[in-house]
Amino acid sequence: MQYIQDIKQILAQARQKTYTAINAAMVEAYWKIGEKIVLEEQQGKERATYGEAILKELSKALSQDFGKGFSERNLRNMRQFFIAFPKIEIWQTLSAKLSWSHFQLVMSISNKDARQYYLTEAAQQGWSVRTLERNIDTMYYQRLLSSQAKDIVENEMIANTQYLQNDALDFIKNPTVLEFLSLPTGLSYSEADLEKALINNLQQFILELGKGFAFVARQQHIQTETADFYIDLVFYNYYLKCFVIIELKTTKLTHQDIGQLDMYVRMYDDLKKPKEDNPTIGILLCTETDKTIAKYSVLANNKQLFASKYVDYLPTEQQLIDEIEKQKLLLKLNNPNEQR
Repeated sequence: MQYIQDIKQILAQARQKTYTAINAAMVEAYWKIGEKIVLEEQQGKERATYGEAILKELSKALSQDFGKGFSERNLRNMRQFFIAFPKIEIWQTLSAKLSWSHFQLVMSISNKDARQYYLTEAAQQGWSVRTLERNIDTMYYQRLLSSQAKDIVENEMIANTQYLQNDALDFIKNPTVLEFLSLPTGLSYSEADLEKALINNLQQFILELGKGFAFVARQQHIQTETADFYIDLVFYNYYLKCFVIIELKTTKLTHQDIGQLDMYVRMYDDLKKPKEDNPTIGILLCTETDKTIAKYSVLANNKQLFASKYVDYLPTEQQLIDEIEKQKLLLKLNNPNEQR
């Protein structure tokens, strides 16, 4: 009966509100505990030895009165929480949407702007702890910054917590990490196999693409007076207010691929795009980019076209760092007139 369902919904909402309030209160308590520990440690002459003694004594006292959850390890996390976020207003507004586990994950990140970015995005986009961990492991923030052609001040981007609607580079990550596809690493597979794997893991692919993407079509048919064409994947980005078409290549980037993508973007603008939308963006996902093509093809002058390398496995941190630096170099070649 409907009234029973309504009552169940009321109780479920009340429980969620209660959980949210308790979670926010406990996160604040952990920060305050961390503050007290740091202030107490600063009074000790031998800081390291004195600090460990404080944690051991405090853990014993709190465990006796409040039970589990106050081991020396957890107390170190609380201390690190305060050190990482010394100003309470930096994280307090996010605590209603994030768990203590979210905060624990970001505390190990040395870059303060990256920490704030991950917390803000996790809260705004509803990232689970698992999603946040995956994005940190794949250096989501660094890959996003590496794709920007303009020197955007990181602090400013974080403070605004909004992407520039007319700058697609704020949405393009390079390289793109697709380890969730479970494709046979080191073995060949077809573009059809790659497309099928992306569709079967669409939710994770959209999370990897970034903010504001919605799936539109697969193999979308475009017909002209003389021929028929099929675009691999079409998305819409409601922040950029434009369509985003993605072409998939399981080989190294070629000038023919860029020419095809350029044609598809022009056709889409002419035949599909509503007048009120911004120009269509084209992204070519390939296994390897090329500096010569980046410099001398239409990629160098067309701000609506992008080539992004994808990897079908989870790289090590050093592999990601090396790849990000490589893509930065390609980006400079791709934008020779930009002031870096």
